[in-house]
Amino acid sequence: MGESNKINYKNMSIEELIVLSQNNDYKALEALIKKIQYDIYATMSYLLKDNNNLSDLTQEVLVKVAKNIRSLKSPSCFKSWVNHIITNTYYDFTRKINKKPPTISLEYTCEPSGFALKIEIPDKKFKPIEKCISSECEKMIKKAIRQLPEAFRIAIILREFQGLSYEQIAQTTNSSIGTVKSRISRARIKLQDSLKNYI
Repeated sequence: MGESNKINYKNMSIEELIVLSQNNDYKALEALIKKIQYDIYATMSYLLKDNNNLSDLTQEVLVKVAKNIRSLKSPSCFKSWVNHIITNTYYDFTRKINKKPPTISLEYTCEPSGFALKIEIPDKKFKPIEKCISSECEKMIKKAIRQLPEAFRIAIILREFQGLSYEQIAQTTNSSIGTVKSRISRARIKLQDSLKNYI
């Protein structure tokens, strides 16, 4: 017991934290959640048309990750697996709003867990002017991305922000690789057009 208190989870890699989490180490799971929460929050912020449900959906993804971590076959697949959960959570949310028939589903039952999930978004230490320019630039890019058709938006976010391969995006979105490439190409053209006067 005393030994586990001395473990420095902060310095562990995501892969190490996954293995420990899968072996019921709740401190490792908490550290893993803290490491990935900002990326999930940022990804979801680009997917959603506005920020009204951003925190709730980020929290929902984090709970799904925590609940289903033992089902992950290989730590090397973690990024694709998390993005699959993000996109499914997003699709579930849009279906509820639009009352559309289901297209993708993820088996998920939420039960009370033994630890609290808290979203902590780090404040980047820019100088005031840099912060202002960076913030303004991010707003413009986010606005342009949010105006893309949904299929383009998901594909470009998974490619440019999450670094997924075309194959991984095709698998995550249930599309062909050709369709994914086409969507990303068209999304880039639309973004260049939207942002040409600004960037």
